[in-house]
Amino acid sequence: MLTLPLRRLALSLIIGLGVISGPAAAEEPLKFGIISTESSQNMAPLWKPFLADLSEEVGVEVKPFFATDYAAVIQAMRFDKIDLAWYGNKSAMEAVDRAGGEIFAQTVPDNGKAGYYSLLLVSQDSPYDSVDEVLANASDLIFGNGDPNSTSGFLVPGYYVFAQNGVDPSRAFKRTLNSNHETNALAVANGQVDVATNNTESMDRLEQSHPGKAEQIKSIWKSPLIPSDPLVWRKELPEETKAKLKEFFFNYGDTQEEKAILAGLQWSGLKPSDNDQLLPIRQLELFKQRSQIANDDSQDEQQKKQRLAELDERLEELSQRIEKQNASSVAAQ
Repeated sequence: MLTLPLRRLALSLIIGLGVISGPAAAEEPLKFGIISTESSQNMAPLWKPFLADLSEEVGVEVKPFFATDYAAVIQAMRFDKIDLAWYGNKSAMEAVDRAGGEIFAQTVPDNGKAGYYSLLLVSQDSPYDSVDEVLANASDLIFGNGDPNSTSGFLVPGYYVFAQNGVDPSRAFKRTLNSNHETNALAVANGQVDVATNNTESMDRLEQSHPGKAEQIKSIWKSPLIPSDPLVWRKELPEETKAKLKEFFFNYGDTQEEKAILAGLQWSGLKPSDNDQLLPIRQLELFKQRSQIANDDSQDEQQKKQRLAELDERLEELSQRIEKQNASSVAAQ
C-alpha cells in the first residue's frame, strides 16, 4: 500500500497529465463539522493541519464548520450544510437518527485505551468528595451540566449520577448551567459553579492548556468506559467521495509529522466502524428514560406500566444485539 505522501504525489502527477478531467479546485468543497467541546479559537489550530492534509488527499478544499453547541452541527448535517463530522456518541446518535448520517470510522485515542470516561468535578477546596455529598446539598449548589447532546457531559452522568439516584438535576440544584467541557472545568476552577460534568480527554487537554487551573480541580466520580468518538458522513455522499475519505482516514498516521498532527487531536489513528457502535449508547438512553419514568409518581399507573413494558422490550432487543456483536468480536479475534 502506498504511503500518504506517495499517494499525494501520484495524485498530483495524474492531475497534471490530465487523466482526471477538470480542475480539482472547481469541485464543491467538503464541509467538516466539529462539535464544540472547547471554544473554536482553541480548536481551530489543532484541526487546521489535519484538514489541510485531508484536502490534499481528496483533491478538494475541506472547510471546517464550528458551532457554539452540538445541536448546530447535527442540524447542519440534517440540512446538507456539512458532509461529514466528528461527533461524540450521543450527538452521533442524533445525526444518524435525524440527520441522514452514517458512522464510518472511530477514533483511536493516543493513550491506547478503548475509550474515555465521564467525570464529575469540584474545586480542590470543595468540602464534597462524593456524589452522595453533592446530591445531599444540591439545593445550595450551582451545577455546570454539559451540552444536551454530549455523551460524557450529559447522557452518561444523566443516567449514572442522576437517574439511578432518582434525581432531576434541573430541579435539585440551586441553578443549572449548560456549557462545553472547557468552560465547565474553568468555571469550577474559578468558583463560578460548585460542581460540573467533564471527561478524561478534556481534562488531559486542560492540564496542557491551563495547568494552573487544572491543579485547582478534583474529580469525585468517574463513569464506566465510554466508546471512542465516531466520524459520521452523510449517507448520500457519492461513493467515490466515500472511498477517498476511507483511503485517507484509515491510512493517516504513517509519518512522524502525521503522528504529531493526530496527537494534537488526542488520537493515534482511526479505524473502521458503523452504526452498531451506538448500541451501548442507545441502551444507556433507554435505561435513563426507564429510570425517570419509574421514579415519576405523577403518571397514571396503567400508562406507566405500559410505557415501562415497552422500554423493557426495546432494552431486551438491544441486549440481544449487543450480545451478538460481542460474540462476533470474540470470534474475529
